[in-house]
Amino acid sequence: MKIGVLGGTFDPIHVGHLVIAEEVRVRLGLSRVLFVPARISPLKLARPLTAAEDRLRMLELAVASNPYFQVSRLDVDRPGPSYSVDTLRELRSQIGTETQVFFIVGADALVDLPNWRQPRSIIELCQVVGVSRPGFEGFDPATLDPLIPGASRKILLLDVPEIGISASAIRARISLGLSIRYLVPEAVERYIYEHALYDTRTAAEG
Repeated sequence: MKIGVLGGTFDPIHVGHLVIAEEVRVRLGLSRVLFVPARISPLKLARPLTAAEDRLRMLELAVASNPYFQVSRLDVDRPGPSYSVDTLRELRSQIGTETQVFFIVGADALVDLPNWRQPRSIIELCQVVGVSRPGFEGFDPATLDPLIPGASRKILLLDVPEIGISASAIRARISLGLSIRYLVPEAVERYIYEHALYDTRTAAEG
């Protein structure tokens, strides 16, 4: 069996995430893709995240129509920052060693892989899939080998449809009263408005 793992804050989940997951699933013949929302992202400690349960619920709504997508509470239920190596270790303990794990990240993030917690363990636990990102091209995994021996053998670069959408831009549009239709799944859009998420105008009035 082969499974994909896509982690992140998903604050909020948007169609760009879904397109990436589906493209990787089809191209690599994955049995399923796990979306693993971080409880606390070590890369985003400066910005308060939306409540984990809200982000989790938006993910569940977003993937409900795809039988190959699944949401995991792995990081949400574990205290402290969500480090990728801890996520992968815990996942390995649950699924065993026979299942192949493909850890999906943006190719731009790979440049910083040597600075992640225990990067050597990460490449031992999984196959890393670096997906193309708008404005980021030409990365050579071999440049990581001096710092993470053997890294290039465990990194697969994959071109996927590049959709220039970011969660930060979506949050900004909501705070400005702009439409986010077609940027997020309809059920997610409805959840955001019903729970007044990201609307700083509402917060100010309250």
